[in-house]
Amino acid sequence: MGITIMQTPLSERYQEQYEKFLLSCGLRDEGDADLIACMMDDVGRLTACGALAGHTIKQLAVSPDAEGQGVMASILSQLVSEAAARGIFRLFLCTKPENERMFSSLGFYTVIGTADAVLMENRRRGLEDFLRSLPRYDGVCGAVVCNCDPFTLGHRHLIEYAAAHCDNLYVFAVSESGSMFAPAVRLDMIRRGTAEIGNCHVFESDLYLVSRATFPAYFIRDEERADEVKTDLDIELFCRRIAPALGITKRFVGEEPFSPVTRAYNNRMKELLPEHGIELIEIPRLSEISASKVRSLIKAGEYARTEEMVPETTYEIIQSRFGADAQRP
Repeated sequence: MGITIMQTPLSERYQEQYEKFLLSCGLRDEGDADLIACMMDDVGRLTACGALAGHTIKQLAVSPDAEGQGVMASILSQLVSEAAARGIFRLFLCTKPENERMFSSLGFYTVIGTADAVLMENRRRGLEDFLRSLPRYDGVCGAVVCNCDPFTLGHRHLIEYAAAHCDNLYVFAVSESGSMFAPAVRLDMIRRGTAEIGNCHVFESDLYLVSRATFPAYFIRDEERADEVKTDLDIELFCRRIAPALGITKRFVGEEPFSPVTRAYNNRMKELLPEHGIELIEIPRLSEISASKVRSLIKAGEYARTEEMVPETTYEIIQSRFGADAQRP
């Protein structure tokens, strides 16, 4: 039985077979894979599979008939090789706690775990190295985690408020791809838009904070429950590993009246952060300003209308990316 690499999207026939196989193994397709490694038996039935989505290996499954034959190791090895061919050498996977030992034997190391899920990485001290790369600051330290796609006056309002209520503020720019603006561009937007706030220190999150890619939950069939599992894993990682290492005792978030997912995330932080000695501070958002509205205007070609919603530094980046149509009047 050899391993076949299939690029996504799959053909209708293979997609149906793939989804049925995952369901038979108690899993589901999250629909974001770049490629899928499949192993078939002699009559063309799927017996094992795994997927690569960016930096994440996911949707690993082996039929009961193929267990104990080293099939999982073969699938995983193939996915690691495919990732390396794409220039991706740093990989994550998320699994059930009962599978932690198996993946440890296959070269992955635990980053954080909850009762429902374990996040693992193929670097022994990846998180430790990331945290050691960050400076430490004196006094009361706070944190803001933001995607900023793009960086708006609303984000600026949140960061200004947070910086005024602590001695030093870590601002973590989510490092996840798949947005209108690339991670490096979003990081530059935040740094340029907060440059004059002396106690504001902006860093990339290095995929360790609020990343859909880093926290898959394909092994939770109920999608609503899956969101809860991912939320708890992300919060536990922040509370148990990141905040203590940096002396963070306050986390600031913007009020979320529109997105049910973000609102549920904020509410869960209200429950869990105090258990770790971290205060969650939620502030009202600026009305009529949102990153999603700015993106909609950009997509519609109405660049000039974004000027009143973003800092001048962000508008300059919109100009440079979208050309002369975005020039100020």
